[in-house]
Formats: sequence, C-alpha cells, structure tokens
Amino acid sequence: MWKLKISEGDRFVRTCRGYLGREIWEFNEELGSSDERAAVERAREDGTLEPIIFVTEYFPLPLIQFIFISVTKYLSAEKLAKENNFDIMAKKSKPENMEGGEKNISASLQKAVNYLSVIQAKSGHWPGDLPGPIFMTTYLIIALYVTESLNFLSLEHQKELRRYLYNTQNNDGGWGLNVGGPSCMMSTSQSYISLRLLGEEAYNEKLYEARKWIHDHGGVTLIPSWGKIWLAVLGVYEWSGVNPLPPELFIIPSFLPIHPGKLFVHVRMLFSAMSYLYAKRFVGPITNMVLSLRNELHIQQYEKIDWNQARKLCSKEDRVVPHLRYRDYFNGILYKIYEPLSAYWPFKLARNRALKALENHMQYEDENSRYIWVSALQKSLFLVASWARDSNSNAFKSHLARVPDYLWVGEDGMKFKCCSSQLWDATFAVQAILACDFAKDLGRTLRKTHDFIKDSQILENPSGDFKGHFRHMTKGGWSFAIVDQQCPVSDCTAEALKALLLLSDISTHIVGEHIKSERLYDGVNFLLSLQNPDGGFATWELSRSYPWVEVFNTSEIFENIMQDYSYVECTSAAIQALALFKKKYPMHRRGEIEKRIGNAKNYVKNIQNDDGSWYGSWGLCFTYATWFGIEALVAVGKTYENSKSIRKACDFLLSKQLSDGGWGESYLSSFKKEYVHLEGNKSNVVNTAWAILALLKANQFERDPNPLHCAANYLIDMQLDIGDFPQQGMTGCFMTYGLMNYMMYRNIFPVWSLAEYHKKARFSKMN
Repeated sequence: MWKLKISEGDRFVRTCRGYLGREIWEFNEELGSSDERAAVERAREDGTLEPIIFVTEYFPLPLIQFIFISVTKYLSAEKLAKENNFDIMAKKSKPENMEGGEKNISASLQKAVNYLSVIQAKSGHWPGDLPGPIFMTTYLIIALYVTESLNFLSLEHQKELRRYLYNTQNNDGGWGLNVGGPSCMMSTSQSYISLRLLGEEAYNEKLYEARKWIHDHGGVTLIPSWGKIWLAVLGVYEWSGVNPLPPELFIIPSFLPIHPGKLFVHVRMLFSAMSYLYAKRFVGPITNMVLSLRNELHIQQYEKIDWNQARKLCSKEDRVVPHLRYRDYFNGILYKIYEPLSAYWPFKLARNRALKALENHMQYEDENSRYIWVSALQKSLFLVASWARDSNSNAFKSHLARVPDYLWVGEDGMKFKCCSSQLWDATFAVQAILACDFAKDLGRTLRKTHDFIKDSQILENPSGDFKGHFRHMTKGGWSFAIVDQQCPVSDCTAEALKALLLLSDISTHIVGEHIKSERLYDGVNFLLSLQNPDGGFATWELSRSYPWVEVFNTSEIFENIMQDYSYVECTSAAIQALALFKKKYPMHRRGEIEKRIGNAKNYVKNIQNDDGSWYGSWGLCFTYATWFGIEALVAVGKTYENSKSIRKACDFLLSKQLSDGGWGESYLSSFKKEYVHLEGNKSNVVNTAWAILALLKANQFERDPNPLHCAANYLIDMQLDIGDFPQQGMTGCFMTYGLMNYMMYRNIFPVWSLAEYHKKARFSKMN
C-alpha cells in the first residue's frame, strides 16, 4: 500500500524551514490488510482501480489518500471523520428555497467545507496532484537511466510508472502532448522508450502499436528539438543531429537582448542545462537496451542517417511554432562554421570559459533552490547535468533526493508532476473558507493554513551576487509550491497577502498570531518590484527583453516562452492585494501604491478583447481570465454601471452559460484563442465557479439573479455525498499548449462561489 508522508526529509534533502509542505509517497507492503492488498493487485490487473480513504498517522485528521482498491471496499469520508471525532455532516441547516428549485445550500456548503478540512494535511496545506504534459514523466525515467539511478525507484514505483504510461496511451498507439490529446512524436517516442527502460518487452502488443505509430509518422528523427536532446543524451540519436546550443551566449555582454539572463526563467534554466550537455556532448552508457532502441525507433539503419538533415526535421503532429527559414540559416552558420571552430584556439578558450560560467551558474541555482525547480522540465535536465559534472558529487545526490517531491500516485498510476502547488492552493482555500458565514467555527483549519502561509514567506534574497546570476529579488515573496523552492511569483505573493490581510480581521484566539506588519511591507515591496513598464505584472521576473526574441524559440511545441510577459491574472491579483493592503495600511507608500494600481488598471482595460473577455495564460481560459479581469476593475472602484469593460465582460460570460446552468470551457480555447465549449456542451464545476464569482463581483444578482440561481443549482447537483465535487478535466495551462490539472480546484472554487452566492441570496431575502 502507498502512504503519503508530509514535511519529512533526510540528510541529502536540504531545507530552510523543516521540510515545510514537502509531500512524498512511500510504499509499505505491510500497510493495509491482506485482503485489501490482494484487491489492489486484482484491480491493477483488470484496470478497475478506485480511490479508497485511508487513515495515516501523519495527519491529525484523515487524509483522503488515493490508495487504490476495488469500489466494494470504498470507505466513506463520514465514517472516517467520525472515527477521528470530526462530524463531516455537522451543523446541518434547514433547506432553503432558491429560485430554480429547492436546494439546501447551507448543508451543501457545510459538507463541502468539512470535507475540505478533512483532507487538509497537518502542515496546513492540501496535498494533491498537478499533472502536466506526459513527456515530463518520460524525461525523469530517461534521466534516471542515463545516470544509472533507475533503481532509486522501488519496483512498486516502477510498476506504477508503467501503469500511468499505459493508461495514457491513445487508441492509435501513440501518446499526446497532454493526456487525451492527439498523438505526437515527442510523447509517443519517449513513452515507448520509457516503457522499454522500465523493463517492458518490445514485442508486447501496446509497444508494437506505439512503434508502428512512430514508423508510420516518419521515425524518431522527426521528434522536436527538445526531444532530440533527450534522445542524444540517451544515445539513440547523435548530437550531430541537434541544432547548436552554444554556451558562449552566457558570456556575451549581459545587456544584449539575446543574453540568456534576459530570457523567461523556465527557458533560461532549460537552456543552461541543455547547452551544457550539448557542449559536453554528454551521452549515457551505451547498453544493449540503447543499441536495441536504435533499431526499434529509426526507420533506416542508424549508421546511414543523415544527421545534418535530421536536425532540421520536426513532425507536423508536434510543431506549433512556425518553421522560419532564416532560423535554419542561423542554425546552419552555427552548425557548419562556429561549432567546428569551437574545437580550436581561441574559440576553444571561449567555450571552456563558458562551460565554467555555466557550471558556476547551475551550482548557484541548485543551492539557492535547494534542488527543487520551478517545474519538472528543469528538474530532470539539472539532474543529468549534475551527473555529467561529477557523478559522485553531493550535488547529484541532493538532486536525486528531491526526485520524490515530484512523484504522485493517482488512480491512473504514478507520474512526474508538472510541479507542486502547496502555497497556491492554500491561499485560495483560505479565501474560500473565509467567504462562508460559519468560517469562525473552523478555527483549527484556519489556524493551520494561517501558519503555513506565514511560514512559507521567503525572508531573504538569494545568496551572494544574485543579480549576477540573473535572479530577481526574493525577500518578502511567496513561491508557488513550498518555501524551500525560493522562487517567488507575483500572483502567489498577491494571493498570500490577500489571505493574510483577510485573516488579520479575525481574532487571534481563532486563527493564531497575525503576521507582523514589517513582513507585509516586505511582501508589498516584492510585489511592486514585478510591475512592468506597461503597467502589468509578470510572474517570476520582470520582462527583460523584447517580443521579437520569440524568433529564437526553438522548442517547436510551445509558444510565447522566451521572456516573462505581463498577464491579466498576475496583474489582477496584484491590484486586489495592493487595494486591500491600502485599506489596512493607508499611510504606507500611499502615493506610490495608488499610482501603481492606476497603471495596472489601465493595463487590464487595454488588453480586454473586443467581445469583453480576457485571454487566460495560466488557467482555462477565457472564463478564468475574465473572472480576474472583473475582480481587478471592481477592486479599483469600477462597477457595472460606470464601467463599459465590466458590462462587456458580464455579457460575454452570460452568453456562454449552458442549458444546465453551468459553464464548460475546453482546453481548445487556449490553443485556438477563441472560446470553445467542452465537447457535448458539458459543464464543468470549476469553470462554473469562476463564472459565478465574476458575475457576483459585478453585482449580477441585483440585476437578474436567475443565471446565478441556475449556476448554483448546477454546482449543488454535482456535489458528491461526502462533500467532494467530481474531477472533470484540465483546468490549468502554460505556454499556450501545455495543460495542467489542479486537483484541488474542484474543492476550492465551488465552495468559494457557493459561499459568495449564499451571502447574496440571504441579503436579498432580508431586504
């Protein structure tokens, strides 16, 4: 059986605050009864895995853990809650009449919030999965193989990884960039490789279908550029088939727009490791498995492949970035002229200097991030790069020790999470709970969350010359995941500030000691440091270059990745936090904050689409961003009556409401940049909650409450008996084509929206 361990570590896991929020899965063959363990094995074989609720000593309240067993063994949350002296159905209220049908909204809210409290970890956050593109899991498997560390994963880990890959395989034999998406060369070839490295035989039916897909679509030489790098590292592709990644870019004058220090932090970190491995021409051990994969993946003899031609190829199923001919010319110059010269003086001196600069830079980033990266993309590459530098180093051992931070066991198997979202989810959860009229009855839940958010603030800047390592300041900010990560984000900081400011209105007897004003000042200072000249707020860093640098985007599978841009979501969160802070602390930097809020408001208005929507870059998609757009404008005093922007936004949202009362937006909206309903015009509880919050903020209830009645009824109808809501699909996105699934959103946003709706409905009855 699997057990989730919270806030634990060992000597190779470096921490600045006692492993706060860390979550790792451990397999214990003695856990559970013999009948339950037997049921798990049967369920694995016939694919009927369902969640079971399991009590663990690591939580003062039971964690709803995804321990998999047949549905006949399912235990209810009510039963476990009572066993732990927690009444999940406490304080039921009488049914209330709502327009559109009789619903017991108070009982529904009580049930949902109590369930949310039951699944809270002892550290104060809510553990959960955050899956991203499939190839992130395959990167890890390849990285462990080439570093001769695959046995770092137990046999049970490997079994669950195999199960995940098989469960995400498409009917045509391939794998999509995202789960359920159309098959592509990147995910298909790397999933095939991963299964082979995990011990699967080439002749099994599923791998035969995958291999056929690869061959039918031109062979593995058509994998996109990032995939080519991983195949070269493994040894099933030659480095001479990879477009040059010159590390010398790190030693050119830093003011140049193409210096890596100007790039988006995700891409800068990727390029650091990729260019290092490229310059080293690092290749893992050439084993019999690697030699066999060369024959299995290519449609011609390995020795006869034209690698110069292969480096220019990309499958049409993968490419989303336009093929630019002048990029081919640029790469050709580097490939045919500069790279041969780099082996000779004086170019060799420049390369050696660049490699030393890169090693110093990567070591600095490793130590300051405590070997946790902003996403799994960077983690696997830095793991390999640390091995390439010194396979016996403490750096490699520290990297390896942090691998479990990214692994998550779900109904579909084990995956390498895109990243973790402990702080992010906690800030939204506390705002959702505080919206309930019985929030003060949940002191233990609020106190734990309050402590977690306070303890997650970063209290100092990165060590040494952080600007020389292209880092932004960090003091006062909050990371997306845990404090050990030390990579603060604008909207995470803004949402944390909002949560703390709201909690400061509640007695310390209920929520514990309030955060000191000086730390709030630090948070505001960090937040203000991320406002761009256009008035908008970026994510991790300021926009440091120009949009035209996108012509150097060689990923082929993502777009708008070369610099950190301003986003409506980040800008709105910043506006809301600063406006709330200004009310609480009216004399602190008042003039500056008012000016910054004004500039941010103008940015939000200027980027609104003609149809009234905003495009979402971090959530799906127009529904998510339009909620943030309305929240921003209302925070600065705009209303439906005095703001054309809000009126247009409301009209847009109302035009997308479905016949069942809900909203349901497809991930295709992100791709196509136009609103697309879910297939079959199905609604989604998270999309619906966002729309309710937006419309309530714009006082839709006072104008015409019927759309909100219908939406609230839809949410209550969708609620499960234990208080949970169904998991219905992807809710997050990044870099346009990458999708993420925030598992906690289904629990947080329905609670928040129903609580706000309940307040409006009760106020309306009173008047």
